Amino acid sequence: MSARRLTRTRLFAATTVALAALSLTACEGDALTGSPSPESSSSASADGNDSRPAGGAKGDAHQTGDTGATGDTGDTGKTGSTGSGSNGSAGKQGNASGSDSGSGKGSGGSDAALPGKCSASDVRITAAKAPRPINHLLLTATNTGSKTCALPQYPAARFGEAQAVPPVAESSKPQSLTTLAPGESGYAGVRLSSGDGSGENGYTTTALTVPFEDGSIARVTLPSGGVYVDTALMVTYWQTDVSNALEY
Repeated sequence: MSARRLTRTRLFAATTVALAALSLTACEGDALTGSPSPESSSSASADGNDSRPAGGAKGDAHQTGDTGATGDTGDTGKTGSTGSGSNGSAGKQGNASGSDSGSGKGSGGSDAALPGKCSASDVRITAAKAPRPINHLLLTATNTGSKTCALPQYPAARFGEAQAVPPVAESSKPQSLTTLAPGESGYAGVRLSSGDGSGENGYTTTALTVPFEDGSIARVTLPSGGVYVDTALMVTYWQTDVSNALEY
C-alpha cells in the first residue's frame, strides 16, 4: 500500500471516531441537563398535579369540550304584592292617634260635663189647653231638682188606656236634646184630634202619663173635664220655646 493511501485511511478513521465521540457527548449532555422528554411532559399532565389553570397551555386547546347550548330564558316572575309592614305601621299610628284623642276627651272631662237624664222625681209636667191652634194641648216640663238634666226626645204620652204612644212630628225635631237647668222649663205640643172631624175612634179621657228613660213615670193632671182624642193624635219634640211647640 502506498504511503498516500495509508494516510487517507487513517484520516477517515480518525474523523469517524471524532464524529462518534461528538454524538455520544450530545446524548450525555441532554441527560445531564434534565430536559423533559415529550413522554414525561404528557405524564405530568395526566397526573393532575400540574398547577396550570385550565386552558393555560397550548395543548389544552384541543381538550376543551364543545360549548353547551344556551338555556331558555326563564319567564319573568310576577311582581310581588306590597308588604304589609308599612301598613301595619300606619295602623299603629292611627291607633295611637285615636287613643290620644280619646284620652284627651276623658281627661278634659267633656263626657262628665254632659247632663244626666231627667227623671219623674225631679221634673214636674203640667198640661193646659192651647188657645190656638184648636184641639191642641201644651205640655210644660219644669226642672224642680238641683241639677241640670236632659229631657227625652219627646213625650211618649199615653192618654187613658191607650196601648200605643202617639206618633211624633219629625219636622219639629230640634238640633239637640232639650236640657233644663234647675227652675227651667221645656215645652211640647199635642194635637189631640183632627179639626175637621176626619179622625176616628175618638174618646174622652182624664188620665195622662208620661214615662221617662230611667223607667219612672210622671202622672199629668189634665184640664177639668178631660180631653177628647182620636186617631189624629200627635206630639212634638220637647222644645225650649213655647211658640215652637205650638206651630205644628
